[in-house]
Amino acid sequence: MSAIALQSKTFTIAEVADKTGVSAHTLRYYERIGLLDVGRHTSGHRRFTGQDIDRVVFIGRLRSTAMPIREIQRYFALVAEGPTTEDERLCLLQAHRVGVRTRLRELELALDAIEHKIARYGGSCAP
Repeated sequence: MSAIALQSKTFTIAEVADKTGVSAHTLRYYERIGLLDVGRHTSGHRRFTGQDIDRVVFIGRLRSTAMPIREIQRYFALVAEGPTTEDERLCLLQAHRVGVRTRLRELELALDAIEHKIARYGGSCAP
């Protein structure tokens, strides 16, 4: 299939849920709160594009790093405003990165403590 054909291919909500691991309920929620603007087939059924899927995956990445929904909404509102907001988007993501790196360090320290206790009880620290 050509790149143009792939770009014009659309997906049902069930297909997107399967591809992304995000439930149909959550996809509808994301649409309701403005994180997604999904097109509709003439029948009224949602038809997701590859770009929509990419956005769902990115939202998932942000959620997995504990970014609050309000911050994700803010980010995508800035995206919708266009290229003049790139600096603000960059700042938002850089600030979030600082928090993610801090949490990673905290988790590494917690894991070290757990591994120490496992070794102390005679267990193996090997995964």
